[in-house]
Amino acid sequence: MATKNQNLARTQEQKKQSEKSGSLSRSFSMLSIRAVENEERTVELSFSSEEAYERWWGVEILDHSESSVDLNRLNEIGCMLFNHNRDYVIGKIVNAWVLDGRCMAKVRFDEDDAADVIYKKVQNGTLKGVSTGYRVATWETVPANKKSQDGRFTGPCDIAKKWFPFEISIVSIPADATVGVGRSYDNEDEAGISLDYFIRQIQINKNKFKEDNLK
Repeated sequence: MATKNQNLARTQEQKKQSEKSGSLSRSFSMLSIRAVENEERTVELSFSSEEAYERWWGVEILDHSESSVDLNRLNEIGCMLFNHNRDYVIGKIVNAWVLDGRCMAKVRFDEDDAADVIYKKVQNGTLKGVSTGYRVATWETVPANKKSQDGRFTGPCDIAKKWFPFEISIVSIPADATVGVGRSYDNEDEAGISLDYFIRQIQINKNKFKEDNLK
């Protein structure tokens, strides 16, 4: 029994590390969005924050200090997508910056018909979700009831200390902030939710069922 539990723990840790080293995304409600005066089809919005985010493997926090988040790639070649679909580009990122613990961006919607549909839905409030795709280069793992190295966060949590966003998406159904889903863009279904996510959840439920029956 001990060996099985050890193997399960090892497998889960391997999955966790694999996910943490891949492409991730997380969604937010568009709490901050406004049209830019005298700039047609252009809005400013917030697309990430330091809000604690519950993933299947634990709590994730994106550090937004100046030395942690790298916006160079986003500012140089980043684009705006719809629902993380790389074939559905709806606009360009004019500029991105960090302000008061949030990543902000000025974005301009394209003028083609497909982009115009999304732009009008954002304008009238039908679409209210924004998400970002990003990668993390360095993590800080904080044990339960311990403080992070800078003293700002309390564990248990994993803090992204060096990370960079590479795209911003307008999304139709934002992820619940209490149910974070880590996604790899190489294996998503048409709804935009990773098949791997459902496989992991089924396995977690099976493991829990076995543990309950052994009690």
